[in-house]
Amino acid sequence: MLTGIKEKPEIVYLGGEAEVRIYRDFVTKTRKKKGYRIAVLDKILRRTRTRSEAKIMSAARRAGIPTPLILDVERETIVMERIEGEPLKKIMSTELSRLLGIYVAKLHQAGIIHGDITPMNLIYSDGKIYFIDFGLAFYDARTEPRGVDIHIYFESLKAYFENWRELKESFISGYRGFDKAEEVLKRAEEIDKRGRYVEKRMT
Repeated sequence: MLTGIKEKPEIVYLGGEAEVRIYRDFVTKTRKKKGYRIAVLDKILRRTRTRSEAKIMSAARRAGIPTPLILDVERETIVMERIEGEPLKKIMSTELSRLLGIYVAKLHQAGIIHGDITPMNLIYSDGKIYFIDFGLAFYDARTEPRGVDIHIYFESLKAYFENWRELKESFISGYRGFDKAEEVLKRAEEIDKRGRYVEKRMT
């Protein structure tokens, strides 16, 4: 599919790990070369991680999580469906935070750790919240990674929204559909306390 692309992208994002090109109907995400790695090893890592990301995204979709359809995977590039919508950061509400909690519960139930749950990595479209970036995702059924996953989201709420406490509680109400929710939420609070303790020691 990549060799047949002739149109110019509407938007190009250059991130630290990948280059994202947004076209009219689809999006390409290409992992960037790392000059500090041996060339052969770098190619292997980028291709392996690209395939892994595509597989996890597809697994998340099968678990009931809205994600773009994977159209193709070629070397270090994923071609996926373009989702038209609004970044969650722009329209966040307690209802949407609760819906996100329901989705993250499904992710964790499926053994998937997203790794970067923030309002900037989520798009609201047609009544659903789409997870569009699984670049840091991996499989893990332990409590600690799940707690870290949620802690990252809670910290992003503090950074972006004045009513972060309400949004946090709404997320928790949705996440409680997960059978191990209380254990994970308790761990997320412990992780937060660890961070505050470290900050206090460093000041």
